Amino acid sequence: MPIIQAIADNAEFRQIRRDLHAHPELGFQEERTSALVADCLQRWGYEVTRGVGGTGVVGTLRRGQGARRIGLRADMDALPMQELNTFAHRSRHAGRMHACGHDGHTAILLAAAWYLAQSGRFDGTLHCIFQPAEEGGQAGARAMIEDGLFERFDCDAVFGLHNAPGRATGSFGVRAGPFMSSSNRFRIDLKGKGTHASQPDTGVDPLMCAGQILMGLQTIISRNRTPDDAAVLSVTQIHGGDAVNVIPDSAWLGGTVRTQTASTLDMIEQRMKEIVQGSAMAYGCEAQWHFERNYPALVNDPEQTAFAVSVMQEVVGDERVDAQAPRLTNSEDFAFMLQQRPGCYVLLGNGEGGHRLPGHGPGPCQVHNPSYDFNDALIPIGASYFVRLAESFLK
Repeated sequence: MPIIQAIADNAEFRQIRRDLHAHPELGFQEERTSALVADCLQRWGYEVTRGVGGTGVVGTLRRGQGARRIGLRADMDALPMQELNTFAHRSRHAGRMHACGHDGHTAILLAAAWYLAQSGRFDGTLHCIFQPAEEGGQAGARAMIEDGLFERFDCDAVFGLHNAPGRATGSFGVRAGPFMSSSNRFRIDLKGKGTHASQPDTGVDPLMCAGQILMGLQTIISRNRTPDDAAVLSVTQIHGGDAVNVIPDSAWLGGTVRTQTASTLDMIEQRMKEIVQGSAMAYGCEAQWHFERNYPALVNDPEQTAFAVSVMQEVVGDERVDAQAPRLTNSEDFAFMLQQRPGCYVLLGNGEGGHRLPGHGPGPCQVHNPSYDFNDALIPIGASYFVRLAESFLK
């Protein structure tokens, strides 16, 4: 089936999307957004539960006698960024912006929920999951799960999507198995002995130790990892010292690690610890090591991915679906939901930016860019995909 014309003809969802863009809310602060979502769902006949995992909303619609249950998820939060766009629906709030398209994701799921309530043909239970706090490592998905998401609204499978700037408008990309990387952060604090820079022999230089650790960490990816196993280790911060003639007492390094398998992450964490401890001992420093695992790798279930691909092909045609899209090193907290239930997360092309209205910022239309804007042409495409998922899964 092609794009659902009733959704394409309904201008309300473009208006909702632009209203959300104009009123962005940060993670766990989505009070206005969640109220708008809940009011819409209630008006369309859904059983609405507010406050799941903080500001999350779940709308439930049951039809027929079928026992199968599906979950469709959209994220709602914005980013702490200053928008450069000046068109009419620009952010009304300084320092807050929908720079990742969650306004569009919310509008897509609302459009699907509206159509399924009015005209959906299914037999079973539909859960529309509107999630807070995906951005910034806040893990709103985990918060909803810890608040009993799948005990209270059980799903046999869950599905989500994200817009993808640079991918052709309305085209889909996905792959089975590991698709997006885990997100992890680290900090290494080094304690030495400060002294005058002209007398280095009287102190213990933590900067030399930091430099050795910096170089040593890079060997993990180049020498301890299988070349076809995607992983990234980036030192993004190094701090120490305040004066050109003083060797400081302390220094620290920080950064991020991204992997697509837990075993590779385990290996990297262990090797990092060994390099830090060994280097500190060699240079006479004390080292404190902190490694934080934020989001796990996003792993699409093969069976549900094959099902999702068949639905995408029905909606946009075989030639607009890439079922072997490249693995990505960015992360997404929908991974927590996929650890709990089988499912599939897909990318929906947002185009190159030609859709933006006059008054857009000078930068590229990339996520987390102050000149970004969601492409409203995706609303009927994404909503049609969600509708066909629900109708086919709950046939």
